[in-house]
Amino acid sequence: MTEGKPVSEPPTAVKCLVWDLDNTLWRGTLLEDGEVLPFEWVRDVITTLDERGILQSIASKNDHDHAWERLEALGLAEYFVLPHIGWGPKSASVRAIADRLNFADRAMAFVDDQPAERAEVAYRLPEVRCYPAEDLAGLTGLPEFSPAVVTVDSRQRRNMYQSGFRRDAERAEFSGPDEDFLRTLDIRMGISRATERELSRVEELTLRTSQMNATGVHYPDSVLRGLLTDPAHEVLVITMADRFGPHGAVGIVLLERHPAVWHLKLLATSCRVVSFGAGSTLLNWLADQAAQAGVHLAADFRRTDRNRMMEVAYRFAGFADTTCACTAALAAPDEEGVERLHLTPAFQPAPTTLRLTAPELADPALPRSR
Repeated sequence: MTEGKPVSEPPTAVKCLVWDLDNTLWRGTLLEDGEVLPFEWVRDVITTLDERGILQSIASKNDHDHAWERLEALGLAEYFVLPHIGWGPKSASVRAIADRLNFADRAMAFVDDQPAERAEVAYRLPEVRCYPAEDLAGLTGLPEFSPAVVTVDSRQRRNMYQSGFRRDAERAEFSGPDEDFLRTLDIRMGISRATERELSRVEELTLRTSQMNATGVHYPDSVLRGLLTDPAHEVLVITMADRFGPHGAVGIVLLERHPAVWHLKLLATSCRVVSFGAGSTLLNWLADQAAQAGVHLAADFRRTDRNRMMEVAYRFAGFADTTCACTAALAAPDEEGVERLHLTPAFQPAPTTLRLTAPELADPALPRSR
């Protein structure tokens, strides 16, 4: 893929596979056969998908406690997030799982031995990909289950989501203001210049992130690698952690320096950290750095059907559709539909709900903790 090519087609990658249990994960029917055992290939499929960062869940018509007890006895329960085991329509279960994960339907897949169950899901959720149970053994060889990039964060994705669910549960029980709860988390955000070792994590973010991606543009590894050595560009990777554990790499900034303006060509953050103020913290930090350097900020933005939250973040930070002579130094956008927002920056206070460690862009040799 060439530089700046927008991801205009629905992504082919599956982010979550939802499993049926009876005669799909295990051989037989739990309520009738009791001590059911998994099919020979099931454990390998589950662990391989987990290592690739593909989440897995369950939509099964079964007694919840009995089925979950069996999964625990088989040593498989830990691999499944947000299991839906009950007697409702499986389309409703898949829908609830996707909503809780904040995944688009096209990022979901469903596997079941019963044609009627697959048909019900396909009818209600036509973008969800459905597979017969007999295809399970070869699932890991399909391109939609074979991400081009598998990173350290990919292998920890399930654990990070499970930590997030525990965090959300504690948040729901907290009775004070939201800012007070965020302070209890001991959130640490790190902004650092990407290295060659981190490029795969950065590329993965541009591929996976749609709701908080300012342009929907994918920058492949080869392009990013070239920009690392370009003194006019900053390729920044953002990480976060708190007392529940690491969030991993949660953001990327691609910035091009000009004498009078810094051109924010790409900003993408994971939707998992939106509620922690990651986007606003990044934009405020960039505004503060630009103010210190005495330059303006110009940001590319391309509206999609998924990134409304990113537009709100830009507008809230003060970016507007105003024209300024500083942007004359910038080449016209390569892609159709890309707008250019402008900000005359002002100095910003340090964040109050997290600790930020970041470089000084005006003086690249100096890191700073705030």
